[in-house]
Formats: sequence, structure tokens, C-alpha cells
Amino acid sequence: MGAFDSFSINSSGLTAERYRMDTIAENIANANTTRTDDGDPYRRKVVTFQEKNLPEPSFQSMLASNQSKYARTNVAGVKVGGVYEDNVTEMNMVYDPSHPDADENGYVTYPNVNIITEMTNLIDASRAYEANATAFSVSKDIANTGLNVGKG
Repeated sequence: MGAFDSFSINSSGLTAERYRMDTIAENIANANTTRTDDGDPYRRKVVTFQEKNLPEPSFQSMLASNQSKYARTNVAGVKVGGVYEDNVTEMNMVYDPSHPDADENGYVTYPNVNIITEMTNLIDASRAYEANATAFSVSKDIANTGLNVGKG
């Protein structure tokens, strides 16, 4: 692991958690959207993460990475694996015959967005973002301390 790899790892976590928070905000904003552009009610979106794909280490790749420690581009970290619509959670059916999107029985199909769940996920994502920011700051302090050792 190179001296500056921790910056890339922490920044990938920051980016992924920010994207997760943006998706949660979109879910909350569309909690009452009964008709989207395709005519269906909004469906809750879920973000998944996965480890960044690193190539299998070969002798040549290990030699190249050890010869140029500061030019590494294949660092570990996290990336967004995908954004999926939640097709498992049931949509909310509310009786409101005066609503323009009511069916023939008077029920309106509302999105499967639960505000409490979304706020809990938002707190979780926010705390993970803060943890990555703190780890980035500590990595920066360690690098600065290492650079200042020789000034003595």
C-alpha cells in the first residue's frame, strides 16, 4: 500500500456516501408522487456498494507498482454498484376517490417510500460520510507529521 492510498480509499467512501444521500433525498422528495413521466407512481430507489475491481496481481503489475509508488491508479476502495428500484416493498394504497389518479374503486397508489426508513438511512449515510471525512483528516495529519519529521 502506497503512502497516499488512504486518501483514495477515503475519498471513494465520501463519494459513494454522498451519492447514497442524494438518492435518499430523491426518495423523500418523491414520497407523494403518484404519477411519473411513464404514468406509474414513483418507486423507491436503493443504492448498493461494492469493492472497486482490482486486477489480479501479476509479477509485472507488482513490479510496476513498486517501481512507481506515487503513480498507482488501482487502489482499493468502494464504488456504487448500482441503483435499483425497490420492487419488494408494497406500494401504499390510499382511499381518495377525489384524487385525479384514483382507480375505479377510489384508491390511489402512492410510492413505497417510508419517510422513517429514509430518515434512518439518511442518518446512517451521514455518519458514514463523517467517518470517512474524519479518516481522511487523520490520514492528512499523519502525512503532514511524516513530512515534518525531518525539519527538526
